[in-house]
Amino acid sequence: MDHEFFEQVFWGNTVKDYCFFLGIILVGLVFKRLVSKFLSVLLYRLFKRFADNTSGDTFIALLLKPIESLLTFTTGYLAINQLKYPLDETLYRYTKVVGKAKEKIPVSVGEFIDKIFLFMILISVFWIILRIIDFISHVLLHKAEQTQNRGNGQLVPFLKELTKTLICFVGFFVLLGFVFEINVLTLITGLGIGGIAIALAAKESLENLLGSFTIFLDKPFTVGDLVKVDGVEGTVEKVGFRSTLIRSSDKTMVTIPNKAMIDGVLENITLRNLRKVKFAVGLVYETGDSQLRQIIKDIKDVLEAEAEIMKDYTVHLDSFGDFAINIDVTYFVSSAAHADYLQIKERINFQVMDIVKKNGSDFAYPTQRQV
Repeated sequence: MDHEFFEQVFWGNTVKDYCFFLGIILVGLVFKRLVSKFLSVLLYRLFKRFADNTSGDTFIALLLKPIESLLTFTTGYLAINQLKYPLDETLYRYTKVVGKAKEKIPVSVGEFIDKIFLFMILISVFWIILRIIDFISHVLLHKAEQTQNRGNGQLVPFLKELTKTLICFVGFFVLLGFVFEINVLTLITGLGIGGIAIALAAKESLENLLGSFTIFLDKPFTVGDLVKVDGVEGTVEKVGFRSTLIRSSDKTMVTIPNKAMIDGVLENITLRNLRKVKFAVGLVYETGDSQLRQIIKDIKDVLEAEAEIMKDYTVHLDSFGDFAINIDVTYFVSSAAHADYLQIKERINFQVMDIVKKNGSDFAYPTQRQV
């Protein structure tokens, strides 16, 4: 009796077919998260030795959603194929050339649905691969931060983007071949002149890509360096395929093509070992000769006392201006840190003000006298 019940047909399918369909769906929904975590942990074991001290939670968090998607579409594919109707019905026909004749090839509902599921399953597989690349780059970036070479930290994001782009490129042709049944080799070979035209259209992009390779090989700067190029001064935050991102002093993000970074005049401010300071002290004409000599001597003593100021400083009477006697002061600060440089410069300026006041002189400003 039970056997006869399961063999009853409703809407083209037996009760047994519907039970298998619902059973697979329910099992997939109930165990999807559990199986996803299990597979994530299993995959993590393959990368555990490479990952060193990196937490497995990061790997699992990256792979959980794509693996769940893969299981969902696989479950849907297995479940839907338990049914016969309406999967056997013809959905549409397409024309295919066989030899010299043209044939109408029927495509059933089931075949069409299979293609959709195959498309989504392949997308999920490549999604998993991309997430694994994200984890590998995360580990490499962590290792690069432990070294003194900042160039390693700059190279990892670039290689990550390059690898993910290649994977997407391969995935695109895999989808064309397996889902749409296009002969990929014939397609690539048939590009011919069209491929040349595309290459010419992408000439600027290729130049920028080559520029990025030049930056990594020649290393005129690394991520974190303070640079000045094309009138833009700021800190390099990222070097990508096409452009370099620079955080300006105004905290805005400036995007400069890599070609411009290597073709233009680039000043790497971080690499300079000295910072030059040059200014003029304008004194009133009432300042006497002995006062001028003493002021110059006192400024020299201040510069001499500063440990981070190089000893090739100059302090001398420079010129007689329209309103002031000008003393030229030039010195070099050895501190590479911009904040330290500003503090030293400020300290010297305050001491120069005290010296001028102490010697009975004053700073000049534009004045006119009536005769």
